Amino acid sequence: MNKIPIILDGDPGHDDAIAWVLANASKELDILAVTSCCGNQTIEKTTYNMMRICTLIGLHVPTAKGRKRPLISEPIIAPTVHGESGLDGPALPEPDFELVQMDAVELMAKILRESKEQVTLVPTGPLTNIAALLLAHPELKEKIKQISLMGGGVQYGNWTPAAEFNILVDPEAADIVFSSGIPIIMAGLDVTEKAMIFPEDFERIRAAGNPVASVVADWLEFFYQFHRSMGYEGAPVHDAVAVAALIHPEIMQMEDYYVEVETEGDFCKGATVADFRGVLGKKPNAKVIMGIDRKAFADLLVEAAKYYGEVAK
Repeated sequence: MNKIPIILDGDPGHDDAIAWVLANASKELDILAVTSCCGNQTIEKTTYNMMRICTLIGLHVPTAKGRKRPLISEPIIAPTVHGESGLDGPALPEPDFELVQMDAVELMAKILRESKEQVTLVPTGPLTNIAALLLAHPELKEKIKQISLMGGGVQYGNWTPAAEFNILVDPEAADIVFSSGIPIIMAGLDVTEKAMIFPEDFERIRAAGNPVASVVADWLEFFYQFHRSMGYEGAPVHDAVAVAALIHPEIMQMEDYYVEVETEGDFCKGATVADFRGVLGKKPNAKVIMGIDRKAFADLLVEAAKYYGEVAK
């Protein structure tokens, strides 16, 4: 089986962390590098969290720190969701490796340049690094097969009525990515809020009985506490959908739409606007995921948790 070569980019973040747990456990994927971006917390905190997650799951690939701030906008962080550390909850191991001696953009460029195959980018935070890569190295665009991202929502937002957090943090970066011509798989709020993991699923994951499974269950418990206060029945594991879309697209319902990003405005900045009726006459630029088999998604996370017990034997 030919594995899909990918680069993970994110601002972990409980759901980023679980997405990376899933990616590392997936036999369909070949993780070439991991990079951090600012978003849920400052770049210093998200980079530290990236390194601790990679250490926990035994993912030893080149890793690099991303840009300190969005392209233009002031940074926005989300301590009410993920805690002051950006990844509050269970104790994690200290990093057992060093970052590479280059930033995220240069590491991604190096990986793309040296890869014999096209590479899929999987950003689960603001799109700052991806946009910076496209601006700095337009000659490498053809080396990117597709971008499977978590961000946006063509029906509503979560940080404002119109905008989802990842897009709102750096709308200019998102606009560059959506305008790039690179095929996009968009896991937005339209699907990720249906990717609900319930307390009974937490216990199925914990029952896998290995250290990674225990941490994932504790992450879900922490993440659920915030969402329960908002009236949710479980924890929507947003970012893992962007990974699941690559390994099991058959559990998703996807629609081809032309999507634009609003970069200005008092009420709609950061909105991802889909041309549902084709009134603009423009070719679709994104496969927008609109639905998911929730149970099958939960089962993927349970199986990923079991993987970490198997590799330890």
